Amino acid sequence: MAPISTPQTPFGRVLTAMVTPFTADGALDLDGAQRLATHLVDAGNDGLVVNGTTGESPTTTDAEKSQLVRAVLEAVGDRAHVVAGIGTNDTHHTLELARAAERDGAHGLLAVTPYYNKPPQEGLYRHFSAIADATGLPVMLYDIPGRSGVPIDTETIVRLAEHPRIVANKDAKGDLGRASWAIARSGLAWYSGDDMLNLPLLSVGACGFVSVVGHVVTPELRALLEAYLAGDVQKATEVHQRLLPVFTGMFRTQGVITTKAALARQGLPAGPLRLPLVELSEQETAQLAVDLAAGGVQI
Repeated sequence: MAPISTPQTPFGRVLTAMVTPFTADGALDLDGAQRLATHLVDAGNDGLVVNGTTGESPTTTDAEKSQLVRAVLEAVGDRAHVVAGIGTNDTHHTLELARAAERDGAHGLLAVTPYYNKPPQEGLYRHFSAIADATGLPVMLYDIPGRSGVPIDTETIVRLAEHPRIVANKDAKGDLGRASWAIARSGLAWYSGDDMLNLPLLSVGACGFVSVVGHVVTPELRALLEAYLAGDVQKATEVHQRLLPVFTGMFRTQGVITTKAALARQGLPAGPLRLPLVELSEQETAQLAVDLAAGGVQI
């Protein structure tokens, strides 16, 4: 059983969007995935997202996605919410992935805005509604126009929130004004999907984070969140400011690349990347080490 959560935190509060470990020859490393998932939950995550963009979902097969969900559930499914990324820019394929994730035992679904084909808002509404109709699982929307090319407009979010299984949004839009209105009008559980904006989004009504930097600073993210919830905004701000070099360093280039480099330096499961992603250069790795050290993380 996943941990009990209130309707306001349907997937927990601190979630890491987990990388997918591969073996040296590029195959799926299920043992490594279980060890990494256990490490992240031990560090303080009460949820994990698997098969998201940070999990290199564009380059893993449907069969690998199912194997990964089952492996992570076996490792931590009684201690954390396991949310399966199922989003593509093909509604039919997305529904297949959603049903597979439900069969595999996932606790919820993360559905990214369809990318590249740039559907209108009515297309987004029908796409996300079809996902919510396809299974009995709760759905977290994922609004990231910088990658998808299309934002989910506030009016569309409000319409989608009427569906009983659309319960949350992962916000990587980078617009606090729009977030404020959407949170107020939709009633959805709101998760920061942009680590630099974790604290600002809390201030306008977010309930937690879906983080990349959680791979290396989960205890600090939880300390920030708990301080804010306890009313100690000064302490939360201090934690946020200490983490600024980490936020900067982990996103100097694509986040999967830096995350796998940091994990490898810490002796944690990561493995190589699948093309078109490539490893950091020696110079970039040295810069990452400097950035993380400035935020209190040694690699």
